[in-house]
Amino acid sequence: QVQLVESGGGLVQAGESLRLSCTASSRDFSIDDWGWHRQAPGKQRELVAAIHRRGNTNYADSAKGRFTISRDNAKNTVYLQMNSLKPEDTAVYYCNAVVAAEGTDYWGQGTQVTVSS
Repeated sequence: QVQLVESGGGLVQAGESLRLSCTASSRDFSIDDWGWHRQAPGKQRELVAAIHRRGNTNYADSAKGRFTISRDNAKNTVYLQMNSLKPEDTAVYYCNAVVAAEGTDYWGQGTQVTVSS
């Protein structure tokens, strides 16, 4: 079993930055792919950014140019640097970790990001 612990959410004003972190509790498993997803009230959960084992990344159009996903394999941690935040970025952000050897994935508990105008 892998538990994901997220941190870094909060309340900021438009234009400011936040950095989210997500750490996997167990080092017995190798995380292949990491993803950050978000869910705003009344909306479906959506992928914001993903980073794969070799470091290649992909972003939602809404995140391109403002958000950067990175990973530290030694720490089993993924980060999401969010710059130039907008009120429409307000959501609960969840990290997701894919463990290919298990054929499964894990989710964090979510961290609230609120951007005021």
